[in-house]
Amino acid sequence: MGFQEDAEVTVKSLAAPVKSAVDKFQLLPAFLKVRGLVKQHIDSFNYFVNCDIKKIMKANDRIECFYEPSLYLRYTNIYIDEPSVERDFTTERLTPHQCRLLDCTYAASIKVDIEYTKGNNVSKTLEHKKGVVIGRMPIMLRSFRCVLNGKDEAELARLGECPLDPGGYFIVKGTEKVILIQEQLSKNRIIIDTDSKGRVTASVTCSTHETKSKTVFFMEKEKIYLQLNQFNKPIPVMVIMKAMGMESDQEIVQMVGRDPRYGSLLLPSLQECAAARIYTQKQALDFLEAKVLPPY
Repeated sequence: MGFQEDAEVTVKSLAAPVKSAVDKFQLLPAFLKVRGLVKQHIDSFNYFVNCDIKKIMKANDRIECFYEPSLYLRYTNIYIDEPSVERDFTTERLTPHQCRLLDCTYAASIKVDIEYTKGNNVSKTLEHKKGVVIGRMPIMLRSFRCVLNGKDEAELARLGECPLDPGGYFIVKGTEKVILIQEQLSKNRIIIDTDSKGRVTASVTCSTHETKSKTVFFMEKEKIYLQLNQFNKPIPVMVIMKAMGMESDQEIVQMVGRDPRYGSLLLPSLQECAAARIYTQKQALDFLEAKVLPPY
């Protein structure tokens, strides 16, 4: 019994909120010891090198000939090589200390594996190449591709580096540079907020490696509207629902919820849609087509 009581007290004390700023400050050394000041920089760079750069490649992996689409070039893989520099037609391994002394950039080659077709209309052949260099990218110190990654104090000393240097920065033309962290709203998440006119809005920024758009729902004069960059003005939300195939008002209300309060909240929007004489999916699509902004 005594052990269980002690365990419960420990769990409660750990879950309790920190009372004062002095107590919070005492947690800082432990946080810095476990996480450090630059771990988020290094983790972000590692994720970009291992995952994000491959997603960007897949979103733009095929280049076709305009006049002959059967002639194409496609990227099949992309990866970052070790930091290096070319001197006298030879490739030499590069260290951060050398870059500081020689005023050069601590960077590595971006290499891709490709497949492509060549020939004419009569005969075409499919060719493959590996390790084609398409550019260079600065490498963050202590990251996955850095030569300092995983080295102990003795090895760091031989490379001319301080063991206490946490990394998380770049060396560009011999100068150490760091990327400042910026705070942004979360992508692909619904954010509830109040706009400059005092209206409650629900917005979401949809972002992929190909496109980016922002969708905003807001209520004005008890009616709900959708605002999208592709439309020249806000669209009544019931028009959107009918364009998606829900032509029955009862079906729309039931999709939102069976509570009678939802029906009363949606009634002004339903009346607005009926006043515009939009009852079917085709009528809703025609209405949306008239509101689409012309391409630039």
